[in-house]
Amino acid sequence: MPNANANANANAQFATAMLLAAGRGERMRPLTDNCPKPLLKVQGKPLMQWHLEALVRGGCPQVLVNTAWLGEQIANTFGDVFVLQPLSIGRKQLSNSKRCSQLELRYSHEGHDFGDALETAGGMARALPQLGEVFWVLAGDVFTPGFEFTQAAVERFAASGKLAHLWLVPNPAHNPHGDFGLQTSPNGDPALALNLPQDSAQPRHTYSTIGLYRREFFKPPWCDIPAGNPQGIKAPLAPLLRRAMDNHQVSAELYAGPWTDVGTPQRLAELNT
Repeated sequence: MPNANANANANAQFATAMLLAAGRGERMRPLTDNCPKPLLKVQGKPLMQWHLEALVRGGCPQVLVNTAWLGEQIANTFGDVFVLQPLSIGRKQLSNSKRCSQLELRYSHEGHDFGDALETAGGMARALPQLGEVFWVLAGDVFTPGFEFTQAAVERFAASGKLAHLWLVPNPAHNPHGDFGLQTSPNGDPALALNLPQDSAQPRHTYSTIGLYRREFFKPPWCDIPAGNPQGIKAPLAPLLRRAMDNHQVSAELYAGPWTDVGTPQRLAELNT
C-alpha cells in the first residue's frame, strides 16, 4: 500500500487541477456542431466557467484544460489567465476569494497533437508532466454550482496515502444503476469506493466526475501509459479505478448538492428555465 508521498504533502497547500474539455458532445448535437460543449451557456455563463470560478475560490492557482473538438474556441475564450470578478454590493466590493482572484490556464491540445481526444485516462496521462503530485480532476460538461474545491480536502487526501478520492452523487435518471459502491469505516478512516457488479445487493452511486488524484495512480501497476503519452494512446479511466478499488486504494464520499451531467439539449434547457 503506497504511503503519502513527501512531495505530495509538500505540494498539498495548492493542488493543481485538470479540467476535461476534449469530448465531441455527440448527444448535444446540433448545439455542439459549432460550439464545444464546455462553452454552452448555463444561466448566462459558459458551463466550464462555473468550475473555474469555484477553483479560484478554493485557492487553486493553476488549471490545465485538455481540448480536442473545437478546442481553439476554448483557448480563445479564456486565454492564459482567468480572473474572478469581485462581487459588487452597493458601493462596496467584496472579494470572492481571500487567497487569490485569478488562476493560470494551460492547455493540452489533444486534437491538434493527435487528431482526436485521447479519452479520460489517455488525456490525463498526456497532461501528467504538467500536473502536481496531487491534483483535482473534473469534467467541463458537469454543472455543480455548490461544490467547493477546498484545501482541507486536498490536505486530507494527501495525508491518506490513497491513489484517488472520488465524489459520488445519487443516481440520476439516465444512470439508475450507478457506478461504484461505498463502504464506510467504523474507525473514522475515509470511506472506500467499491468495484461492485451491477446486480450487487449493495447500493451503487454515480461518479460525479470530480476527484482528487495522485501522480502514482498513473504509473505501473495501475497505468501502463508513459507520462506524457507520447504515442497518443486512448484509454478510459474506469478500468484503472476499478483495479485500484480492488486493492483498496480509492476512497470516496457522497455529495448531496445540486449536480447535473449536461449530456443532452433537454438537460441544458432545464437548467436554463
